[in-house]
Amino acid sequence: MGIKATNIVWQQTNVSRQDREKLLRQKGILIWFTGLSGSGKSTVATMLEKKLHDMGKLTYLLDGDNVRHGLNSDLGFSIEDRIENIRRIAELSKLFVDSGVITITTFISPFIKDREAVKELLKDDFIEVYVDCPIEVCEKRDPKGIYKKARKGEIKNFTGIDSPYEPPVNPEITVKTHIDSLEECVSKIIDYLELK
Repeated sequence: MGIKATNIVWQQTNVSRQDREKLLRQKGILIWFTGLSGSGKSTVATMLEKKLHDMGKLTYLLDGDNVRHGLNSDLGFSIEDRIENIRRIAELSKLFVDSGVITITTFISPFIKDREAVKELLKDDFIEVYVDCPIEVCEKRDPKGIYKKARKGEIKNFTGIDSPYEPPVNPEITVKTHIDSLEECVSKIIDYLELK
């Protein structure tokens, strides 16, 4: 990392967040999906985004793998890099929310401390969705074949195998993809959003 800039000031603009939200007829919010690899985060989030879009809402889905192709392509999977990955996503998400967009993220984000930092940054604009699925089910699904590689030792620092996953203590929403249907999981989230 380079030397941190100290001579910068936040530039105020003439168009406020409230102006953008009024134009879009919606409130910017961050829906943060967390859970093990293979738990169903991307599947649920993708359907949620489609349903919200069909309802006339402007959304953007930041998927863990997609973000690592560009913005975070310089990061690996060490604990330090995972922390930096989440920090960058939090800052990016804050900008999206400020623009009035319903922002959906799908990151394993294994550490409570990192998710709490995102919550502190976004305050009331943060909704944590815990995709609760037993590791045994995630391993059976293994859509990318990565659990097999991790079990063979071909992938190091793999969450749930040789790197910890700390489940949320008090998420706003919990969905259980091994029990409930995809539609039921998405409906639960939309019901929460409508109440909020």
